[in-house]
Amino acid sequence: MKKMRFLVHLLLIIVVVAMSACSNTQSSGEEKKTLEVALWDKNVSPAVDKSIEAFKKQHPDIKVNVTYTPWEDYWTKLKTSIGGGKGPDVFWMNGPNFYQYTSSGFIKDLEPFIKNDSEYKKDKYFPAVVDLYTYQGKLFAAPYFIDSVGLYYNKKLFDDAGVPYPDENWTWDDIEKVGKKLSNKEKGIYGYSADIKTSQSVYYDLMHQAGGYIISEDKKKSGFDSPESKGAFHFIKKLIDEGISPSAKTVMETEGKQLFLSGKVAMIPAISVSAGEFKGVLGDKLGVAPLPKGKQKASIVHGIGWAMNAKTQNDKAAWDLIKALSGKEGEKVIAESGFSIPADKSISDIWLKSIPSLDLKVFLDAQEYGVPYPVSKNTAEWQDVETKEIQSAFLGQKPIDEALDTIAKKMNDILAKENSK
Repeated sequence: MKKMRFLVHLLLIIVVVAMSACSNTQSSGEEKKTLEVALWDKNVSPAVDKSIEAFKKQHPDIKVNVTYTPWEDYWTKLKTSIGGGKGPDVFWMNGPNFYQYTSSGFIKDLEPFIKNDSEYKKDKYFPAVVDLYTYQGKLFAAPYFIDSVGLYYNKKLFDDAGVPYPDENWTWDDIEKVGKKLSNKEKGIYGYSADIKTSQSVYYDLMHQAGGYIISEDKKKSGFDSPESKGAFHFIKKLIDEGISPSAKTVMETEGKQLFLSGKVAMIPAISVSAGEFKGVLGDKLGVAPLPKGKQKASIVHGIGWAMNAKTQNDKAAWDLIKALSGKEGEKVIAESGFSIPADKSISDIWLKSIPSLDLKVFLDAQEYGVPYPVSKNTAEWQDVETKEIQSAFLGQKPIDEALDTIAKKMNDILAKENSK
């Protein structure tokens, strides 16, 4: 009998506890949520972590998991997971993949959230990155930061060669002339790196500086076969042939950036995002100047946006997280970190002070003659052709002009299909 009373009493306790837990869940409004975040560059983690901590103070009931996937695997993993109906709630988006993800219905239109949010104003951000992430008149990724291209250089190598540092008056002739003085075959030092694997910071800029273009404004024609664009690639070949720049085979084995950081390259064109990383390795030996001009000045402008999974079950929380990352406070955090130029125009001056020893204004000034990163609906498809043909040409497997003509022909076919839909 006592045993029976004990069991009844125990059962009552369990029921009361269960009802209390249920009551607590209901009173809090909803069960604890988890937001999954995905991006590829760990160098931005201090800024991202700080913004997430601020978000969690406002949303203590929400857990946030951040996954960094190397660039080489990021897009394959992302597309597979989202295509399968899962994937992260919030993730980084770039220009080349934007049209594919929006047209496939993988990311959510942010306009309804913006319309109901008095704090978020699109006109606060640099127009180039807002336009980059606008599809059919609607914003699908919140601008986070922008980047442009400048000429980084190793002051010690310049001092050792007894030549003056680059400045705003430099042209392609200076790259060649000074590059020769800086190059030292015996020591394995190159004056300049024209790494043909890095399109944005190398040949895209040169194509525009030569008076050419990558894709026409109406997205209907390739510019790779224009005489001006071909001139840019022949300039690269000249630098390689004269020993001023590493060969394609060399940068296939050790990329230009690594050669620069190890003191084997004196000058390298690279995006603003590289400033913090380069400074961390080279310290006071690092300098930066505007890109030398050809027929004209040009610097490719790109930027990263925060996108929301179209199938997220927590869209309101995901929007609040995107705001914490790319709103005024989040933009201030990334500006102070020195990672890159914040997309919020009003915060850009803060970024200029993040690395006092570098003239970061070079990258802001580049916005004045900046060229938007080239994109179309199937950017990844024609860029795949572009990469294979250019590498083939510079590895000596075919003439450069033949490779560029092939790129243009295949790219025009891809663009024709895009425009016929």
